[in-house]
Amino acid sequence: MPFADVNGQRLYFESTGGDGPPVVLSHGFLMDHEMFAPQVEALSDTYRVITWDERGFGATEYDGEPFTYWDSAADCLGLLDHLGIESAVLGGMSQGGFLSLRAALTAPERVRALVLLDSQAGVDDPETAAANDAMNHVWLTEGPSDELTAIVAGIIIDDPDHSPAWIAKWKARDKNAFREPYQCLRTRDDITERLDEITCPALVVHGTEDTAITMDRAELMAARLPGAGEVVKVAGAHAANLTNPVPVNAAINAFLAELPL
Repeated sequence: MPFADVNGQRLYFESTGGDGPPVVLSHGFLMDHEMFAPQVEALSDTYRVITWDERGFGATEYDGEPFTYWDSAADCLGLLDHLGIESAVLGGMSQGGFLSLRAALTAPERVRALVLLDSQAGVDDPETAAANDAMNHVWLTEGPSDELTAIVAGIIIDDPDHSPAWIAKWKARDKNAFREPYQCLRTRDDITERLDEITCPALVVHGTEDTAITMDRAELMAARLPGAGEVVKVAGAHAANLTNPVPVNAAINAFLAELPL
């Protein structure tokens, strides 16, 4: 299994290899690298596509210590170092977008462009945060029950063809596995006022039925990013790239094809 020893973690990653321009895809909360299977299939003939598991998720060996999305951004940049990649397109879904934005702020010379899928630069409103805290409390005390995982899957995936496999993954993990990753999510900083510092080209794609991060958040992010156009709106919930990949892949392919060499 391919691992990279980065910042005290053993990051699991997969790479399609090849000489094409590198594209690194970072997954959302409660997900892992496998959520990008449709994008790997669509992009790998032209690009070197790299997917990885962030701290606390998938097969990555994480030390269990508190961390922030700035640390996750450093992990992503460290993975580039491990692979000998000077610069890459960074793509991220939800929290994968959080860390990709922070990587662009940390090392702009290494981020050729951004692909931001169902993500935002801000923090959750109090009502959403309270609802997430309540679900997290139940998860940590009672575990990922049928009822709770059905609710979570409805928010993130909302697709009967995809939800069962992810619910099975969640139930197979120790209930405490997501304790620190949730604290990272919950206590993240708002970087909206710094978006004008990110001048690389950016693509923002968002599911029209996304209730985890509402469309207005994506539109605000796109408006504040100097290199972004209008939000590409596609049908689907929070993980629209997984459940409705055809228009998402079309948007990504068109965006990547227009990037300057």
